[in-house]
This record gives sequence, C-alpha cells and structure tokens, in this order.
Amino acid sequence: MKITGCRFIIAYVNILLLPSLFFCEKTFGQTPVNQVDIHPWAMTNVDGRNKTSLNGKWEAIIDSYDAGKNRGYWKDAHATGKSDFYEYDFKGGITLNVPGDFNSQLPELKYYESTVWYKRSFNYSKSNNRVFLHFGAVNYIADVYLNGIKLGSHEGGFTPFQFEVTGKLNNGQNTLILRVNNQRRADGLPSLDYDWWNYGGITRDVNLVETPATFIEDYFVHLAKGTTDHIEGWVKLNGENEKTVQISIPALKFHLSVPVNGDGLARFSAKLHPEPWSPGHPKLYDVSFNSGADTVTDKIGFRNITVKGNEILLNGRSIFLRGVNAHEEAPLRAARAYTQEDALEMLNRAKELGCNFVRLPHYPQNEYVLHLADKMGIMLWEEIPIWQTIQFNNPDVKTKAETFMKEMVSRDRNRCSVIIWSLSNETTPSAGRDKFLVSLAGYTRSLDSTRLISSALNHLKYEQNKMIIADTLVKVLDVIGVNEYLGWYGQWGTPPGKIVWENPFNKPIIMSEFGAEALYGNHGSKDTASSWSEEYQEQVYKDQLTMLKNIPFLRGVSPWVLTDFRSPVRNLPRLQDGWNRKGLLSDKGYKKRAWYIMQAWYNELEKNDTNKK
Repeated sequence: MKITGCRFIIAYVNILLLPSLFFCEKTFGQTPVNQVDIHPWAMTNVDGRNKTSLNGKWEAIIDSYDAGKNRGYWKDAHATGKSDFYEYDFKGGITLNVPGDFNSQLPELKYYESTVWYKRSFNYSKSNNRVFLHFGAVNYIADVYLNGIKLGSHEGGFTPFQFEVTGKLNNGQNTLILRVNNQRRADGLPSLDYDWWNYGGITRDVNLVETPATFIEDYFVHLAKGTTDHIEGWVKLNGENEKTVQISIPALKFHLSVPVNGDGLARFSAKLHPEPWSPGHPKLYDVSFNSGADTVTDKIGFRNITVKGNEILLNGRSIFLRGVNAHEEAPLRAARAYTQEDALEMLNRAKELGCNFVRLPHYPQNEYVLHLADKMGIMLWEEIPIWQTIQFNNPDVKTKAETFMKEMVSRDRNRCSVIIWSLSNETTPSAGRDKFLVSLAGYTRSLDSTRLISSALNHLKYEQNKMIIADTLVKVLDVIGVNEYLGWYGQWGTPPGKIVWENPFNKPIIMSEFGAEALYGNHGSKDTASSWSEEYQEQVYKDQLTMLKNIPFLRGVSPWVLTDFRSPVRNLPRLQDGWNRKGLLSDKGYKKRAWYIMQAWYNELEKNDTNKK
C-alpha cells in the first residue's frame, strides 16, 4: 500500500474546601463470550501493525454556524457547468496540522467552540487485505466521510475509534473529510463546565491499518491476581477459518498454541516466573501473538497490584505513591500535547520531582504516555471525564460513560504502568449519582478485575479537629482518592499538625489533589492567599506535609499540579490571564519554591521505598 498526496464550590460542615463515547454506525467483531465484554471499539496496539500515516497538513474550513451539515460540505463538490457555483471550497483556504488541536494553530480559533471541516486526499493501491481507518482521538464529535459516503460518527475526545473501509477505497485517489465539533454539551463527558481548555480538532494520529482477512483484534496478558508466577490471558480474533493462536514470550522460553473457540476467543494460562515490573525495575518482555497470516508484537510487564487493609501492595510489598497530577498539555506551545517528546518531557519532570506515580486527570492521555511510563517505571492513575456536573439521571449519559470506560480499558489494559482505573472526579453525592457510579464500578471490574478502582472525592466533614470523608461512594472503591485544598479554598480551622483524619473504611487513601496558586516570580507574604506569591504557595505545601505526615493510613499523594495549564475560567488579570497557576512549574517550565518542598520530601520517602530495587 502506498499513500501520497494531497470550582466548583463544595459545602462542608464548618469549613469550605474547593478543592468518548462513542457511537459508531458500524462495528465489527464477534459477540462477547462468558459474560465478559472483551470486544474493543478499536483494535489493540495499532503501532504493532501494518499502518500508513495520514498525519500532516489537512485542508480545513471554519464553520462556526455548523452550516456544512445541511450544505453538503462532505461532498467536496465543484462547479462543472456555466451556472454551477458553491459557497464553500477546501482548496485555497486554511490548512491545519494533524495531529494537533485547532485552537492553538490560529489566533482567531483560540476560544473557538464549534465545527471545523477537515479534508485529506491520498492515493491507495488496492490489495487483498482488510483495511481500517483508525483515529487516535478527535475532540469532541467526529462525523467521518470517505469519498462522499458517511462511514459513521464518534462522540468523545480522548479514546480511539475505527471504521472498516475494506472495499470502500478507490484504487487511486481517495478523499477523507471529517466534520469535527468541540462544542460543549450538557449531556457530554465532560459536561458544560470544566477547568481545562477545550482543545478541539483531530488531536491524535490518523492511520490506515491493513490486516489479513482474519486478524488479531485484541488481547490481554497479565499475572493472575495475587500471584507472581501465574500468567494468564486471552486473544481475540476477528474473522474466520483460523483455529489456533500462538503466544510466545521468548525470554521466558514460553511458546504455546491455543485453540480458538467459535467466538474467536483463545484463553490460556501458564506457570511462569517473570521478573516483576516495578518502578525500580521496569522489566518488559517481548510478547508475540500469531494466527495464520497475522502477527502482532508488544512489550508487556508483569506485576500485581492489590490492597490489604490500608495498604497498597505492589508485587506483594507495601508501596507509597509519590505522585503528581499532569494535564495533557504542552504549556510552552499553549497547546494539546500529542508527541512522544511532549510525553517524555512530562514524565521526566515527574521523575525529577521524585515521583513513582502520576495521576492523569481527567481523561485518557496519549498512548505515548502509557508506553513511556511502562519503560520508565512510573505507575499511573487513568480517569474518564466524569467531572462534577454530569447528568447522572440521564440513561444516555450512563451508556456514554460505559462506552468511554470500555474504550479506555480496551486500549490500555496491557500497560503494566496503569494501576488504577478512576470513575470520576469531585462529583456530588446523590441517589442518582450513587446508582450511576456504583454500576460503572461493577462494569469496570467486568472489563478488568486486575487493577484497583478509585475516584477522587471532595466531600468532607470537619468536626472540631477531625476530618471525615463523607461520601457514600467509598463502599465500592478499592482506594479512596481525596481532593482537599486546605490553605487555599478553605482556611485551616485547626493547626495542620493537630488535624486528625478518620478512616473507618479500612481502605488505603490517596490525597489525590491539594495545592495553591502562585504566579512564578511573584513574591510577597507567606501568610496571605491574596498575595498569589510563591511564598504563600510554599507555606501551603509545608503545612500540607505537616498534616499528611500524621495520617498513618495515607498511601499516596499527588499535588495539583505539575505545570501551570490553560483554563478559560481563570480570569484574574496579570496573575492568571487564562491560566490555572497551581503548577509546581510555571508555563515556561520554571520551578516555583513549592517544587523544592515536595522534591525534598519525596527524596526522603524514596530512601525507605522497598520497591525501588
């Protein structure tokens, strides 16, 4: 094949703290089996397959009134007679980089929230293979047209989707057109109000992927839960006629041929002794899958993550998560991050801080982040964008959430760095919300029972000097995430060293967010929040550590946030100017004083980390 061419105010007792979904018109594959839904919406591990990139410069039309749906922009029509004319044309207009958000590419699109039409022409030489059009992510709704015919639609901005185009491609020139709309929706995930930039566009890679008639669609290989010497998994075929799948892990001298059942599924298990993956020893194994004419390879690490009482156990040993939050943003470009270099810069900064853990809020990030975290030994928390004001009583939103979770888990369940699936962030307890999220927790466990389930909660009660988590969702969580902003959105009602946290749940707690805003280079009082000074942010971190060190059941922390990031709701002149300034690093990458407070504590904790070797 050859391609060329063309915040959320939260009320507490006595204290105030502030602390993709995907509807495709056509899907492919077999019916799920054994009551476990293992069919992905997009094939696993596109990078391990025969693919041709459609990245590059795409022609584009800005359509702020979304008129192109009715005026037929997807037809890419051109005048042929004397009286013919059309009031649109891709040729001679703007071009946009793919991947990349459109908001950062043109000044007039900075705050843009509506439709942009994208066009890419390419040549294709027909073969006997099946062909799929695969998108890493498009924010938020994508309608996809090939040669004037609609392939389908996809809703959601952070997970992959695909369409089979076998038999639909011309032998020669083809035209691909997308309607991309990032308008916020009351019934969307996230909804109307959220504290990060709404980057629209084709934000991740676009590829044509070729496979044999029967191909390896998906797989999951992992240590059996609670073991260190029992590898199990399954492989899912798409197509017919192949009767076996071969699985190989050469470094473990493991080679096995497994029969495929009538649903295209091959399950296997074996007693093996892999070196366990850990932050101090991020061992990865080459794993290959072969069936008939198709072979897919991957690098997979084997580790076990469990809880026991208030402890988080990695490979059976207690571990403390030294973390930080990090948005998928390239602050120096003020743009959505999408390259491997962007991912490496973020993870290297986290390592420099002393982290063995990164929380990825509030949506699945680029696959580069996951693969690099596997290699670098960084544990990850992944989350879907159920952020605050979601329509929990809307059954369509519940379906979207389940689909979003399925797409995230299907994409990333072979990444050993991912230890936590998170259901939500800062949602308000109610009967509707509880029913929604309890159901989602059960659904997530049906997709993958080998990882921990958490959620970032921010409903707390403060009674005298006691802090109590007041959220009924804790009953379905393995690990309790807590967002608290003592010292910033609420003042210390009691000196930090005298605050007592209560944990009647016998579950580990991660302080998933805390912090304060400061403009880099702005100096002033350490005692006055309104100074927005580095000194005040530094003092908040000192006070936080005084409190955190006194919580015996605390098993991890992730301050908010690694780097300043753009947010349209942060509009204090000079101090914010459209940026959330809670970063330990400025948008230019400069270290604020609070950075050194966290780094020193993490270095101290690392000395006692039993999983560092």
